[in-house]
Amino acid sequence: MKDEVSDSYVFGYPLVLMDVAREAATGSGPGQAAPNTLRHAQSLPPVGASSPPEPNLDTLASSGWLDVSSEPVLVTLPDTHGRYMDARALDMWTNVVWSTGAAQTGERVSGLKAQTIAFVPAGWKGTLPARAKRVDVSTRYVWFLARIQTRGGGDLAAVRRLQHGLQVTALSGWDDHAARGKAGARGAHGSEQTGATQSGDPVAPGTPSAQVAALGANGFFDRLALALEENPPTADDAHALKILGDIGVHPGDPAQLPSGAKDAAVVKAGLADGRTRTATPPTNLLAGNGWLWVGDDAGNYGPDYALRAYAAYTSPGLPTTRDEVRARVSQDSDGHALNGANRYTIHFTAKQLPPVRGFWSITAYTTDGALGADAPVRVAFGDRSGARRNRDGSLDVHVSAERPRGGANWVPAPHGDFRLVMRLYAAKPQATDGSWQPPAVERQ
Repeated sequence: MKDEVSDSYVFGYPLVLMDVAREAATGSGPGQAAPNTLRHAQSLPPVGASSPPEPNLDTLASSGWLDVSSEPVLVTLPDTHGRYMDARALDMWTNVVWSTGAAQTGERVSGLKAQTIAFVPAGWKGTLPARAKRVDVSTRYVWFLARIQTRGGGDLAAVRRLQHGLQVTALSGWDDHAARGKAGARGAHGSEQTGATQSGDPVAPGTPSAQVAALGANGFFDRLALALEENPPTADDAHALKILGDIGVHPGDPAQLPSGAKDAAVVKAGLADGRTRTATPPTNLLAGNGWLWVGDDAGNYGPDYALRAYAAYTSPGLPTTRDEVRARVSQDSDGHALNGANRYTIHFTAKQLPPVRGFWSITAYTTDGALGADAPVRVAFGDRSGARRNRDGSLDVHVSAERPRGGANWVPAPHGDFRLVMRLYAAKPQATDGSWQPPAVERQ
């Protein structure tokens, strides 16, 4: 039974995490927003502030939880007039059901055109507004995220204007004559949600993952059973549902795990094993020169429950690779932990620069994913932040706690152990087909 409990934990972890995150983000309290409304990040996160793990310093994000239980919910995106923007929607199993990256083609991304997406509940039959793209959803809730590139400072005002062009409207509130929701940027519930979050990836500050980690077996599987009722898995998951039933977990009912002393010990061991597996990098992650990243299965995991759980654990809301590739490294080329007491160089040859249709960046975080408290506010470095190439077209990126001589191409690092995250926005296929790998981090 230990293996069944462990397998069931890995299978159900993304749904439980999403359900906890949804509950934490929706409501009328500070930092919350009603369902079918968006909350907009207003500024980049200050260093040392409480923020989600690995806060994004390249974009301002808008985020909201859509409830499609009774009718379609429509999201309208503005014309960005050439500014980079991406958007995606995840079902409650962390599958990306729609994204802008899937529709974008061409060598470069030059902003988005105005468009409306209709998220439709399973089995719904009716008429949608003209030119609205229909996306069928099998779960009650959908997590919607949009990100707009910014340089910070005075550039933030332009991004905020674009954020106000994002509209969320239930179909019953749609105004055909104005070709927009009656609620407009205020959302279907009519209350404007423009309070600042502290991150470009708006997730409650560590709370959902911490809450899930604190759940015992009964608490975890109770939560899973209740969430399953409104957010069913796919037909291909029938075997996983059978295993859940075998250990006493049925959709909509309180979990009835075996409770004898011996059985309880086995359940506890299975839970511990499931937690460990969720936090362990799967063998099918892409790897190169110490960097690890999720390949083409990102956002569309199928029966790969281990990869799905790991992605949810490390990168809540992970997009598809056409939207973003997110690679991490915590060791140098000799296998030693990265530490701010040392200086490092990442040498990109002219043909090894990150393959993107959008842009790319590198950011240093502490080992728990925070910005270093002693680093400057702007800690992301990339091709849109003054990258200076060498005469042969190569690029040397310097990583250190102290500014290097000249200060060019610098990624400021915390003084202790740290990790690097490389983000490739609108990545090209080379980023996931094995023909490109990030260069090693060399200690100087």
